[in-house]
Amino acid sequence: MCTLSKGAVIMMSERVGTFLRSMWRRITQKLVNKLILLFTSVIILVVGSLTIISYQMIEKESVNHSIASTTNNLLLVNQNLEDYLEGMQQLALPQLRYNDIMNAIANENRDYASRMVIENYLRSMFYSRNDLEAIYLYVADRHQYYVVTRETYNITVRKGINTDIPKLPWYKEAMASTTNESFQSFVGSRSDMGYVAPQASFMAYHRVLRSIASRHPQAVLSFYYNTSAVDEIMQNIPLGKGDQLMLMSPKGVPFYVNSFPLYERMRDSGVLAQIGKGGSGRVTWSDSSGNQEYLVVYDTGEKDGWQLIKPIPYRQIYEAATTTRNWSYAIGALFLGVSIILVTLTSNAITRPLHKLSTQMQRFSTGDFGAAAPVKGHDEIAYLSLHFNEMVQRTEELINERYRMKLVEKNAILKALEAEINPHFLYNALQAISTQALKREMFDMADMVDALAQTLRYSINGKDIVVAREELKHIERYIGLQKARFGARLRVEVVWEETLMELPIPRLSVQTLVENAIKHALEKVSSDILIVISAESSSTNATITVRDNGPGISEDKLKMVLDSFHEKWEERESEHIGLKNLNTRLKLLYGDQAGLFILTDETGTGTEMRMQIPRGGSSHV
Repeated sequence: MCTLSKGAVIMMSERVGTFLRSMWRRITQKLVNKLILLFTSVIILVVGSLTIISYQMIEKESVNHSIASTTNNLLLVNQNLEDYLEGMQQLALPQLRYNDIMNAIANENRDYASRMVIENYLRSMFYSRNDLEAIYLYVADRHQYYVVTRETYNITVRKGINTDIPKLPWYKEAMASTTNESFQSFVGSRSDMGYVAPQASFMAYHRVLRSIASRHPQAVLSFYYNTSAVDEIMQNIPLGKGDQLMLMSPKGVPFYVNSFPLYERMRDSGVLAQIGKGGSGRVTWSDSSGNQEYLVVYDTGEKDGWQLIKPIPYRQIYEAATTTRNWSYAIGALFLGVSIILVTLTSNAITRPLHKLSTQMQRFSTGDFGAAAPVKGHDEIAYLSLHFNEMVQRTEELINERYRMKLVEKNAILKALEAEINPHFLYNALQAISTQALKREMFDMADMVDALAQTLRYSINGKDIVVAREELKHIERYIGLQKARFGARLRVEVVWEETLMELPIPRLSVQTLVENAIKHALEKVSSDILIVISAESSSTNATITVRDNGPGISEDKLKMVLDSFHEKWEERESEHIGLKNLNTRLKLLYGDQAGLFILTDETGTGTEMRMQIPRGGSSHV
């Protein structure tokens, strides 16, 4: 009896195994069933795993997310800060007007015009920015100062005397600084301000202006910035209710804090001294008075060393993590049920059109170009079916077009060879004429023919980009030919930086500008004309200039020329075709950074044409 029972159990186990294997084969036989099984298994695995490990991982992920997002935000704000500080420094330097300003400062006590120069200079700086509350210019030797402020609705410049300024810390710091500058914070006490600065001031920037010859300090410029500067600097970091942020100078002076008591507690505890002087990082700080633990994230600017510090309470971080974890439990359970239903419906919707498309592809593989898959809907499968149909049609067209292209290619080669014969024949003929001229000792004629032959060869060499040295050699030959016509009336000077001799430029571009100068300057007058060809470079661009001292171009005609640069190719007229072509070539080769610019004056200063090319930029063609 026991033996029969054991045999029955074995038989039943075999039947169950056979049934399960049969069911598995049926399930995995069709693609739709495989998709349902695959996606359902993945969903169950993911949801189950998240449910099990979410409690342990969610807090850690929240902390890491807070650190990463805060670090990135602080990095962006530090970049804004460095850009803002650079703008301060640029504004404080007179740059091209340095000598004029220094002369005005030296003579302001006895020359009314010098005082006007100073006042106009202060007004222009004040009008250039919206974040300025006041600008002071302190004349060091005479203890006098000029101040420009906004009073009611007017911008007013006043003058005064203050002998206490040299005693102030910011003044001494600026004088001792190797960069001739100092920053002044208004966080906390305002007792050492020196000037009567507006209460809305966020910070002050002081710049020493020294004599170039003697390096003696002539004056100190002081800029007082209002709180709109903070908004501009902090625009990339979200500050919610209760969030804290601190801006510290490289010397550890606070320039912006949300909570001054919190700053004092951090300073007294020594946590600020633990913050590194380079890059970004984080430290943990326990606030004993508030009985709270903080994650302190900081970022130090690479250029000037300013620090942004953001303390975040761990309780705030964990609060968000707990809320997220609880929602994960609820959403995961709901998502599991809904996903199983959607996966079943989606899998069926995917496999049906795929089956139809595979049937048509099978027909196409046998060479049947009449195969076409039905296109229904606007999803990726419909897109695939549509392009399959286009591929079938295009394949048939390409097979027929291939033969026509072979014929066109042969004809194009013949035309190219035919077009190449004529220029080379003309070049060889010029060389023969030069030889005959030398035999008859007509050396001037021989030089002109050689120059013309070399010019022709340069024009047909086929290269669209040449180095500047080749173009200038060609210009030398071209000017030689033109001097045979105009004689001593034509004078040319070349002022070209040696570092730009290997600059890649479009072929015949400089000739176009020189030719235009001859046509619109030398041919219009009977007097001598000087044409200056120059080139200079900056960090981003190279500028090639051709300037003449001719009669200039009228305003209407200049407008017509500049407007023609924006015409479509089909709408172009024959006049000024050279300048139009050159501007179009520059745009095609280098993009919108390049272009042709024309400056002219009918009062006798002539015309200046500038060709701007990006430095280090590759051709767009």
